Amino acid sequence: MKIKFLFILSVFALLAASACNNKKADRLSDTEILHQNQDQLTQVIIYDVFSPPVASRIYAYSSLASYEAIRFAQPGSNSFATVLNGFNPLPKPEKGKEYAFTLAATKAFFTVVHKVVFSLDSLKSYEDRVYTQFKDSLSKETYDRSVMFGDSIGKVILARSYLDNYKQTRGMPKHLGAKDPGKWRPTGPDYFDGNEAYWGSIKPLILDSAELANAPVMNNIEFSLDPESDYFKEVMNLYEVTNNLTDEQREIAKYWDDNPFVMEHAGHMMFGNKKITPGGHWMGITAIASRQSNADAVKTAKAYSAVAVAMYDAFICCWKLKYRTNSVRPVTVINETIDEQWEPMLQTPPFPEFPSGHSTITRAAADVLTHMFGENFAFEDTSDLKYIGMKRSFKSFAQAADEASISRVYGGIHYRFSVDGGVKEGKKVGEQVIQKLKL
Repeated sequence: MKIKFLFILSVFALLAASACNNKKADRLSDTEILHQNQDQLTQVIIYDVFSPPVASRIYAYSSLASYEAIRFAQPGSNSFATVLNGFNPLPKPEKGKEYAFTLAATKAFFTVVHKVVFSLDSLKSYEDRVYTQFKDSLSKETYDRSVMFGDSIGKVILARSYLDNYKQTRGMPKHLGAKDPGKWRPTGPDYFDGNEAYWGSIKPLILDSAELANAPVMNNIEFSLDPESDYFKEVMNLYEVTNNLTDEQREIAKYWDDNPFVMEHAGHMMFGNKKITPGGHWMGITAIASRQSNADAVKTAKAYSAVAVAMYDAFICCWKLKYRTNSVRPVTVINETIDEQWEPMLQTPPFPEFPSGHSTITRAAADVLTHMFGENFAFEDTSDLKYIGMKRSFKSFAQAADEASISRVYGGIHYRFSVDGGVKEGKKVGEQVIQKLKL
């Protein structure tokens, strides 16, 4: 009986130890919590169908709040908000008090997110699980103090978001295009009005003005239907390229499409197909770089924030130039002058052609990531795998950005000069982010 009793005790001890180990194994690391926070946000951005410029704004403010809270876990980490435009002084932790800065960062992140997205039910369920982890391992005083600190940072970040001109642009007139030669007009199959026509008036975070990045790319080729003109040669080049795409080129165009809402038509049926935004794709690449390099929580938050700020300002600069030049899309020109049956491989997004938005924001993001993780950072990009079932490998962030740029030519929605102009614009933004944020 004694042996049997000891055996039963041993079994209970093993089960208890196993349960304890499983509980410990289920707990996410500080860095992984930051990744999961971002992933949850990306899923909501997809579900709520935010346009690429608006998505960049959501990523920028929320990621900045997260970094500003967690940077205190690593003394000496510089504040971004102090060198960005329009932020009030941020609160600091009390000296001699204990904080869980990852908890604070999570609270700061979601304090912002709750005010800038629509679908909150799934987020709140996720947040509750994360907060429960901290409640189980912290004293009530430390837990409450950390949550209050994160919330106070989030509210200061939000205060700036209320003054960036976003709300004012919601009530501005629709951009319906123009019938003048060379000017943008809505494109098929749905002929939507111009998306975010006033985004160029949003206040940048790092740049003094959207004009700063426009100057290097104002060499837009003048519209002309003269067969000998540079413009018409670009038209014919695009027509020839898209009519002779290789399987690899088709795959590249499809891979980097990142159109958040494509209307699919099948006979009389019509349905929307939701996908990741270009910004979401590069936030995913940021996660890959962080995990692959074993970056700690502070560097991870810094990378997310720096990339998000770069893309936010890049979108503002790009959209400023898009609606200033108001350039007609290739599908309109080709259908009216060369081949009325021609269709681009990708659905043309509803805004002017020059410069390429993909080229602008991907180059800005790639340059920031290169500065933070290295020039020859080889990686497998799986950030879009669960959305479109595709992945690709790259030898560097620059190579990925170059492929994203040329994908717009293969897709038939941008001329080569617009892609090149976007790259120049993105580089200019990236340089400013690297310099001013002291990366």
